[in-house]
Amino acid sequence: MRHGKKNNHLGRTASHRKSLLSNMANSLILSKRIVTTVAKAKELRKYVEPLLTKSKEDTTHNRRIVFSYLKSKESIKTLFGEVSEKIANRNGGYTRIIKLGTRSGDAAETAMIELVDYNEILLSVKAEQPVKSRRTRRAGSKKDDASTPVTAAVTSSIVSDAVVVDETPEVSTEETQETSWEAPSEEPEIAPEESAPEAESSSAEESAPEAEASSTEEDSPEASENPEEEGDSKPE
Repeated sequence: MRHGKKNNHLGRTASHRKSLLSNMANSLILSKRIVTTVAKAKELRKYVEPLLTKSKEDTTHNRRIVFSYLKSKESIKTLFGEVSEKIANRNGGYTRIIKLGTRSGDAAETAMIELVDYNEILLSVKAEQPVKSRRTRRAGSKKDDASTPVTAAVTSSIVSDAVVVDETPEVSTEETQETSWEAPSEEPEIAPEESAPEAESSSAEESAPEAEASSTEEDSPEASENPEEEGDSKPE
């Protein structure tokens, strides 16, 4: 069983596989991009990227190590001369795989593998795009924290220069509680419904003495005018 074995043998023997990847690496270094199947492109990427990293340091030892894989003087010259200058500022990820669909003969998935720094179209597009600045809340909070000491110093100076004109007396909490618990007023509240009958009864009581007084006044002149009649009416 092949548990944990990630290498793709590509249906070839070890010697055939090594020579295949060596020839493809030479073609990629010289031509900068090649078209092959997706499986071969993925295996070539693992094979050639360590060699590109070695080319950044131009020493005799590194040249001999790379030559043991490529076995081509022309490829070594191009790799340690032109290519190493292009990839000097890149930390890994030197190749790009672009899938192209299936081919008509055997319907195998094809792909193009290229060196990233030699795709001038994508590099020009990225250079034209403006760089977006990211704004975070943390940056704003730092600015606010930095400005607080200045504002605190200004306010403290203003407060020290200010003159107090009137000072309101401080009221203790006990006094406020005593004032809040004062006895209710002695004046009783009169309900609107009960006040009407009381008003009617009071008006009736007031009108009754007035009516009696008026009736006595009317009777008294009649008695004074006819005193003789009263005396005649008495029996002898």
